[in-house]
Amino acid sequence: MLGDIVKVTPSSKVVGDMAIFMVQNDLTPENIYEKGKDLAFPDSVVSYFKGLMGQPTGGFPEKLQKLVLKGEEPITCRPGELLEPVDFERIEKHLRENFNIEPEKKDLISYALYPKVFEDYLKYIKENGDFSRMDSDIFFYGLKEGETGEVELTEGKRLVIKLLEIGKLDEEGYRTLYFEVNDSRRAIKIFDKGSNIKREQVIKQKVDPNNKYEIGASIPGLIAKIFVKQGDKVKENQLLAIIEAMKMETYVTASVDGSVQAVLVKEGDNVEAGELLMRLE
Repeated sequence: MLGDIVKVTPSSKVVGDMAIFMVQNDLTPENIYEKGKDLAFPDSVVSYFKGLMGQPTGGFPEKLQKLVLKGEEPITCRPGELLEPVDFERIEKHLRENFNIEPEKKDLISYALYPKVFEDYLKYIKENGDFSRMDSDIFFYGLKEGETGEVELTEGKRLVIKLLEIGKLDEEGYRTLYFEVNDSRRAIKIFDKGSNIKREQVIKQKVDPNNKYEIGASIPGLIAKIFVKQGDKVKENQLLAIIEAMKMETYVTASVDGSVQAVLVKEGDNVEAGELLMRLE
């Protein structure tokens, strides 16, 4: 379906994203041209057919390319020819002013290559702290009662931590954890995210596939970005939101011209396939 793909990476991601997208939307090589005309394809698939990963030998399958791009013009040159020179001074200023860090050269390069991933990394550190010196098994699985682990704070300075006891769940959903840290006893109280206390049950609305004014999620995932708000005027195929799932970004676009009557989700929400995201009028 994709032609003679350009190279293994990142074309392998395109193949995987396309496969997941087709399974989620009950698409086949035969029905995709009819059922897919009103669907927004994953970002990686759009980038591929736009020529941003290179030009395949023999060209792109024209019919599928037109279906995916929906009127957007592909490029015919080497993608690198369209890139502007990297402004490292601007990146340094951006990181200083918005993330309050003194960026090293590796930070500037990381941002230049993966701006969104690097910003998410900085936001995580700001909210949760830097766990880069913690052993991976402790970070991912935690300690069991009676288990001991070590955490290196700085070079030559280590904490020996033993989890003594996990307290019972209280009526507010908290547990008290008892530790020994370098032989000194400590206790902390944390909210148990696995408890059902104070957890709201939300009834998710489903999109009507026959109503072009209802905008739904084509795949399950996380709402990464919303570009419109109630009252905004939109054009057909305009980008409304981005859904992330398994490292795949899928664009949510307007199927008709109109205005935004309601936005039913917010950034950070997890949504299901077919869930109603917005209404147009």
